[in-house]
Order: sequence, then structure tokens, then C-alpha cells
Amino acid sequence: MPMSEAFRARLFSKLETVADHYGTPFHIYDETGLRETGRYLIDAFSKTESFREYFAVKALPNPRILEIMKDMGFGFDCSSIPELLLSRQIGARSEDIMFTSNNTSPAEFLVAAADGGCILNLDDISLVPKVPEMPELICFRYNPGPRRTGNDIIGNPIESKYGVSHDQLIGAYEAAAQRGAKRFGLHTMLVSNELNYEYMVQTAQMLMEQVEKIFKSLNITIEFINIGGGLGIPYKPEDDPLSVAAMAEVITKELKRFKEKQGYEPKLLLESGRYMAGPHGVLVVKAINHKDTYRKYIGVDACMSSLMRPAIYGAYHHIDVLGKDATSPVSPVDVVGSLCENNDKFAIQRLLPEIIEGDILIIHDTGAHGHSMGFNYNGRLRPKELLLRTDGTVELIRREETVEDHFATLNFEPDVFKP
Repeated sequence: MPMSEAFRARLFSKLETVADHYGTPFHIYDETGLRETGRYLIDAFSKTESFREYFAVKALPNPRILEIMKDMGFGFDCSSIPELLLSRQIGARSEDIMFTSNNTSPAEFLVAAADGGCILNLDDISLVPKVPEMPELICFRYNPGPRRTGNDIIGNPIESKYGVSHDQLIGAYEAAAQRGAKRFGLHTMLVSNELNYEYMVQTAQMLMEQVEKIFKSLNITIEFINIGGGLGIPYKPEDDPLSVAAMAEVITKELKRFKEKQGYEPKLLLESGRYMAGPHGVLVVKAINHKDTYRKYIGVDACMSSLMRPAIYGAYHHIDVLGKDATSPVSPVDVVGSLCENNDKFAIQRLLPEIIEGDILIIHDTGAHGHSMGFNYNGRLRPKELLLRTDGTVELIRREETVEDHFATLNFEPDVFKP
């Protein structure tokens, strides 16, 4: 279900004073919830010989959040050089970082190799000769094509731009070994926001099958399998949560079965972002306008530059109105922002209590892919980020963008070139 009762209790009692102090809008994250989910994930896979979560930085790229993840022993899944550099800034090095980019440039490979390097996870067999110096440890992202199906968000694997195809996989490892790689991993990522744990089990089984084939073909031992991210969260109150415990139990058994056949158990890696952070963040906004035309609209002081998932995916985010409970009379409203786009709506015909100007609205489950997917169309600026710490204090962990920030790239030395 959206936003846990414990998070609600920790936040709502002080939210009005927090909003008065910092001003709305803002995303606020719950450190207690983040740590509880991290401990639960570690405990669930405690019967494997080796497990590690690599937090997907793209979900919530804030140094204070990454520090919390590092404190729990997590590594970092990075999809770009800025995400990699951000991880290094909080002390992650070498095998703490899995760099899974796509259409990667030579310049990016050089940065990835610098300062202790990383686990380089190649997305395409054609990249093998383009890596300036092949690292000792290399991984490939596997795309099974028609052998598996994706889900609605991530799409059909056969149409995906990601990964090495089934028929290319053996050749990719052979080419990497010829260039000097000596240690190997195998990765895939086939779903997003998946609530059926059996799909993740099938993914682990699929990777183990490929590990066996690689060994038989090349006598190469795969040290780890990374079953990717995509663990889902229940955005709607009626959704059933993902059973991580059941998933972990079956995958652990599959790893033990693999060991009986192959003589060793590969390390198991996950790269969850949404599952780790999504439920532990909310976007807090204030009602600033009412509009009654063909529908009733509630205008708030944020727009889709602060949370674009509803606009681009039709995603549902639960909404509370501070001080008004489930017994309050409700009516259908659209909750909208100020962007010059008609899809700039946080909710459409949502049954909500009567909202007056000045009311505080809490938009749930924005801890992942909320602030990080923001943009600046119309010159709209992204909001601040706050952290509700375990001791009950609130910390500013990112200030809001300013007009000066937005105009900063217009300040440059003139450069007129006549070719």
C-alpha cells in the first residue's frame, strides 16, 4: 500500500511546521523507512553465500541518500558518468560501482576506468574493442529476445535497445577474454515495477542456465549473476506488495541446486532503486488555486517538472490532504500544476476531500524517479529535497533550483566560428 502508517505517523505530526519552515513544494524522504527496507532485503537473502544490493542511483541521486545506502553495505548501479562520479564522491570505489551505460563513448570509458575503476557492464558486443583498456573484471548485459517477455513499462525484450543478444553472448565473453579480461559476471534487466516475484525467479534461473553454457563453451567461470532491478511497489491501496521473502527463498534454493551441479555458488546481485526508495518519499505541495469549468481543478504550487510519472506513464500516486481523513466527504477533482501542457496533472478525477487554498497535499511514493526525472520546460524549476532523519530532525539535502541556475548555461565566452 502507499506510504506506510509508520512513515505517515512520523511525518504528518510535524509536517505543517516543516512546510512553514522550508516552504512548499518539496520532496521529503524517510531515513527510518530506507534503513528498514535495506535490512529486510539483506535478511531475505541471508542464506545465499554472497548477496549484495547495488542501489540504482538513477532512482534517487542525492549524496545523503547514497551515504545511507553505503552505510548499509550497498554498492551503486550507475547508468551515466555523473551518477558514477556522484557515487565516487561519497566514497564508493572499484567493485562498489557497477557501470551499466549504453551507447557509451570512448571518453566515458576513460572516466569509468579512472580513480579505482568499476565493474564495467557492457551493453553491446561491439563495445569490446572500443574499451580503451580491458579491465580484469568484465560483465555483459544479456537480452534474451523472444525467449522472455518484458512488462508494460520496460517493453518487449526483442524491441529493446539494451543488451547483448542470445546468439552474441558466447562471442562477447570470448572477445573480452582475448583482450585480457580474467574475471566475469552476467547481468540482465527485463522488467520495471514488477510485483510478481516469480518473474524474478525465472530471471535468476535463466541467468544460471547461461552461466552453465558459457562455462561449457569457453571454460569461463561467471563469478556473479545480477538479476537487475525492477522490483515493484504497490502504488495503489488495493495492490498486493511484492513478496521479496518468497522470491529470496526460491532463488536461494536455485543457487544451491546450481552449486550441486557446478561445484560453486555465484554471487547474487540486485540493483533495486524503486523498491528501496519509492515508498519512503513524498512530494509535499500546497493548494493555491481553484478552477470550476467543465471539471473542478485544484491548482498546486508544483508541476510535472517535480514529478512527471503521472504525465508520461499515466502512473497513479496516492494523495492525502493534511488534516482530512477517510471520513471526510469526497468529490472528483483534477490536481494540476502550472505547466503549459494539458497532461500536467498529478491526479485525474480523483475522489478527494474538500480542498481549500492553503491546504497541504501529500503525493505518495515519490522516493524513486520523482525529483530525478525532473526537467525545466517552460523554465519551471525543480523543488528542494529534505530528509526526515531517524532522530526526528529534518535536514535540507538539496536546495530548490533558482532562475540563476536555469540561466547559468547562457553565461559563456562568445564563440563565433566561420567554417
